[in-house]
Amino acid sequence: MFGNRITLFKLLGFEVRIDASWLLLALLVTWSLAKGVFPGSYKAAESTYWAMGVFGALGLFLSIIFHELCHSLVATRYGIPMKGITLFIFGGVAEMDDEPPSARAEFLMAIAGPLSSLALGLTFHGITYAGRNLGWPGSISTVTSYLGLINFVLAGFNLLPAFPLDGGRVLRSMLWGWKGNLRWATRISSSIGSTFGILLIVMGIFGLFRGNFIGGLWWLMIGLFLRNAAQMSYSQVLARKVLEGETVRRFMVPDPITVSRALTLEEFVNDYVYRYHFKMFPVVSFDRLVGCITVRQAAEVPREEWRDHTVGEIAGACTPDITVGPDEDAVRALAKMSRTTNSRLLVVEGDRLVGIVTLKDMLRFLSLKLELRDMKP
Repeated sequence: MFGNRITLFKLLGFEVRIDASWLLLALLVTWSLAKGVFPGSYKAAESTYWAMGVFGALGLFLSIIFHELCHSLVATRYGIPMKGITLFIFGGVAEMDDEPPSARAEFLMAIAGPLSSLALGLTFHGITYAGRNLGWPGSISTVTSYLGLINFVLAGFNLLPAFPLDGGRVLRSMLWGWKGNLRWATRISSSIGSTFGILLIVMGIFGLFRGNFIGGLWWLMIGLFLRNAAQMSYSQVLARKVLEGETVRRFMVPDPITVSRALTLEEFVNDYVYRYHFKMFPVVSFDRLVGCITVRQAAEVPREEWRDHTVGEIAGACTPDITVGPDEDAVRALAKMSRTTNSRLLVVEGDRLVGIVTLKDMLRFLSLKLELRDMKP
């Protein structure tokens, strides 16, 4: 889902990050508020509108963080490990590695977001009312009034029963509680989410033909995102069910291809990169894993200097994002691949490399299970 992310700060133990796409959204929100929304409701100088636009965008930013933080706090209460909160062009997401343990936990975690936005909306409208009675500048009341309204809109939109929106998760929790079958509940709610995404796409195309380019484009993009997210969420639940109870050891390939620290970069590229077509190789010395080298690291050295530098000189440490234990849950390994976009993980036991697990092998197993319909409900 995400590309380049920047960690901003930690809040109550959760990392708050922004995706590069959020910067585009911040600019668009600031511009639309300064040039379109605020001039229609308050008379002021051009510079005041831009200052109001900045504070309005900042308020929206904090509102989304608060919304996602409430999800995260409830999830933590039920023992669901949270990786943090990431803001991107379509809003925000609280990242978790596992599904809720029960329908009740799902319901409470999902409903916490819209309720928090509703509470913020009421708070901002209360501030607006108090500010007008106390004689605050109209610019402040206009911004707080907008933030009250936008939080009500966030609450209402998220309550739509379209998975993976909060309302879709509420629906899934009810279906899950009714039938006791998470996979079936996810299939139904994600189908509704996918259908709703198609509806938004149609609305967007219709808006484009009617000349509403900005509005139509936004509906089109949100529809495409929602439809893709609904389908991907169902696929993730299927994968978790299929891999449930399996360990990394079952999928790992023992005796993986490794490289020596003594290799020159020229030998590394010609004899390993071009031969095996991997982008990352483990570096081993006397049966111990001592580091990793990537194609990108080699590319940073000028081509004419490859003969003068060895793998050991530029290899880096193997970070937790590319390593996994042999007895670790396969579902968590798959989640790590998804989160880090690494298609290969080094299987490490102590300081020894015992194998490599690849996304391709796990997906092949998943495909066979689905074909044989050998799945738990």
